[in-house]
Amino acid sequence: PRMSLTCIPVLMGLFPCPGPHLHLSLTGAHSLCFNFTIKSWSRPGQPWCEAQVFMNKNLFLQYDSDSNMVKPLGLLGKKVNATSTWGELTQMMLLLDIKPQIKTSGPSTLQVEMLCQREAERCTGASWQFAINGEKCLLLDAMNMTWTVINHEASKIKETWKKDRGLEKYFRKLSVGDCDHWLREFSEQWEAMPEPTGN
Repeated sequence: PRMSLTCIPVLMGLFPCPGPHLHLSLTGAHSLCFNFTIKSWSRPGQPWCEAQVFMNKNLFLQYDSDSNMVKPLGLLGKKVNATSTWGELTQMMLLLDIKPQIKTSGPSTLQVEMLCQREAERCTGASWQFAINGEKCLLLDAMNMTWTVINHEASKIKETWKKDRGLEKYFRKLSVGDCDHWLREFSEQWEAMPEPTGN
C-alpha cells in the first residue's frame, strides 16, 4: 500500500516536545510543536489521522480525522480559540495537503513532528522529524534545509523528497513561516496567562 501525507495532523507523544535537537534554556524562549500520526489503514470508527499541538511542552490543541474537529484544551486552548489565528491553524490542520508517497509492505503508521522555536523576537529553530512504525528515519533542519538520514532505509525517501523543490519549500514555509507566525501570536497569549500555582 501507499501512504499519502494528505492530512499531516498530531501524535500521541512519540516525540517529546521540544525534540532533542532543540532546547528551551533562556527566559523568553518559546516552542511550538505539532505531532502527527497518519495510519495507512484503520478499523471502522478509528481515526486514520491524529494530531496534537504543544506550546512549551503543554498540550493545548487536539485533532482526529474521526471527529474532523480541532479541540482546544486548557486555558491556552481557550485563549487561542478566541483569536483570528485559530482560524488559520484549524484550516491548516483540516486541509493540509502534502503528497509524498511512502511505499510499505503492509499496514504502517507515519509519525511526523514539526517544531519551531522563537527567542528574542526571532525564529531560532525549525525542524521536521519523520518516523515509520515508531522508528525515526529522517530529520529536516528547515533553517538551512539540510536532511539527515537516521535510518539508512529512508535514503530513498530523502532523495525523492529532496528532488521535489516544491515540497521542500512547503516544509520550510510551514515550519519557518507559518509555525513561527503562530508561535509569535500564541506567545502573547502564553505570557498573559497567570503563573501556575503548583507542579
